[in-house]
Amino acid sequence: MKKFIGKTMAGKVVSVHMGNNEDLSKDTRGSLTAEIGGFAGDKHQGLTRKAWKGDWESAGTVRRNERQWSGVSVEELAHITERLTLTEPLSPDTLGANLCVEGIPEFSLLPKGTKLLFPSGAVLLVEGYNPPCAEMGAQIVAKHVTRSGEPLTTTAWLRLAVGRRGVVGIVDVPGVIKAGDEVEVRVYEEPAIRLL
Repeated sequence: MKKFIGKTMAGKVVSVHMGNNEDLSKDTRGSLTAEIGGFAGDKHQGLTRKAWKGDWESAGTVRRNERQWSGVSVEELAHITERLTLTEPLSPDTLGANLCVEGIPEFSLLPKGTKLLFPSGAVLLVEGYNPPCAEMGAQIVAKHVTRSGEPLTTTAWLRLAVGRRGVVGIVDVPGVIKAGDEVEVRVYEEPAIRLL
């Protein structure tokens, strides 16, 4: 990703998803309304969330919600599908992603501070990489089979999806995001600090 630092790239929104499903999956929609607290009606909407195991804070601590939305790319879903040797492709709604994009190289490596700009004026801000989790792995194991017929395991998901699971972030500017929208990606560049 270093070669993209400070550059602008263009991609396309392939699909958008929203929901509050128990299994963490999302429902495909034609458009999403991005509000300052996240996507209206989505499970991860809110200015705060409770910390879970793995956060710096103790589990249950109320903290800022840096995971108001999640995104994946078509290219990385294909990569994970191939590595897991699945008979059917992984879909963004199964992974609980709010948006799926294409045409953005190494999407999961976009650095914190990168902005995704949409035609409506909506802006999403990347907060970080979204690592694969065991809970999501259990959903994938339940819904997918391998080409060899060997059972798929949660461990395989955790190992083979590393580095390609997508990103999470916050809504920076409200607006509507639609399937088919162009997305401009302004990759964050750390400002040069000069000593005087």
